[in-house]
Amino acid sequence: MSIPLLLLRILSVIGLIVAISLSSHAQETGLVKRVWNSVFNDTTSIERPKFIAYPTVAYAPETKWELGVSAVYVYYANQDIKNRLSEINAFSFITLEQQYGLWMDHALYSDKSKWFFLGRIRLQQFPLLYFGVGPDTDGEELAQIDAGSISIRERVLRKVYKSLYLGFESDFHRLSNVSLTSLSNEPYEMPTGLQKLSNIGLGLGLVYDSRHNVLNVREGFFGETGFLRYDDTWGSDFEFTSYFFDARYYLPVTSSQVFASQVYFSEVQGNAPFSQLSLMGGESLMRGYYLGRYRDQTLLAAQTEYRFLPFSFSERWGAAAFVGAGTVSDGVRSLDMSKLKVAGGTGVRFLIFRSKDIFTRFDVAFSEDGLGYYFFIGEAF
Repeated sequence: MSIPLLLLRILSVIGLIVAISLSSHAQETGLVKRVWNSVFNDTTSIERPKFIAYPTVAYAPETKWELGVSAVYVYYANQDIKNRLSEINAFSFITLEQQYGLWMDHALYSDKSKWFFLGRIRLQQFPLLYFGVGPDTDGEELAQIDAGSISIRERVLRKVYKSLYLGFESDFHRLSNVSLTSLSNEPYEMPTGLQKLSNIGLGLGLVYDSRHNVLNVREGFFGETGFLRYDDTWGSDFEFTSYFFDARYYLPVTSSQVFASQVYFSEVQGNAPFSQLSLMGGESLMRGYYLGRYRDQTLLAAQTEYRFLPFSFSERWGAAAFVGAGTVSDGVRSLDMSKLKVAGGTGVRFLIFRSKDIFTRFDVAFSEDGLGYYFFIGEAF
């Protein structure tokens, strides 16, 4: 996604934040005031579900005008605040160039957190930039790949002991209407899987989760490890196995300051398409790099972040500073720490739901490839 498009989308949402801030001092009466307080000032009781949605508008040469909607819904099972906070976060858009997208993430806990449903959906028709495979690719885009893509990742987990969960993991990945436009004058190797394909991954996962608020973790630990097997036995066009490990630790420094850290590893063994290799970059891990800027069989990355939620002199405004490092390779044994890529940055936070302790974030990240801009509800990890 281009920087102009991101900036315009961010500006459209900044207007919403300003409106929320000003609403605290507004003099509206009657219905208007009740609506503002209910939606923006979060005056409902803490145990009640909460929903907010707002429009976004952006323009970029490759998409023309883009119209979108961002939304988040949070609740406690049985409206019991002793339960962990469940969340559904969504963003959708459509452009005048007949491009579209729907992103949805969810972390849902049943009563007493006996069941845990963790997953995401990515449905979009949008151009992707391809830089090649491996840690030594330069900053030149080799090609633009246009495709309709569907990605659905879901975990269904059952508590087995305290905060330890065991369960079933699945992944569905589909590409259609695939076309490649070369952007380089130099010859390069075509990516594997540049075709219509459907891959289904089935596997097991083990999760330890002591977080209470997924969107803004102030204390606790999250760890996940497992595997997904893609096989023609259950309808996959490609056969490969994906192994993964994700560990996150959150340490409260003061009542409003948190130190967060994450280590992530993934390994793909077998004949995987370019779109399902281990990908570095994106809005969560290694911010500052385009998602897929570096891709290969193996990924190892880590990041830390210091959060002020909020500042001591403000009720709703905070900030964060973060740094990350990572690299990719064609296998674990070939991981080369001298090829680590580094990214870091800072961002502002705004307390959008007071009683639920949920912030919206605007991050600016720096890397050797330039700047990255990110606007989302909830923390990066």
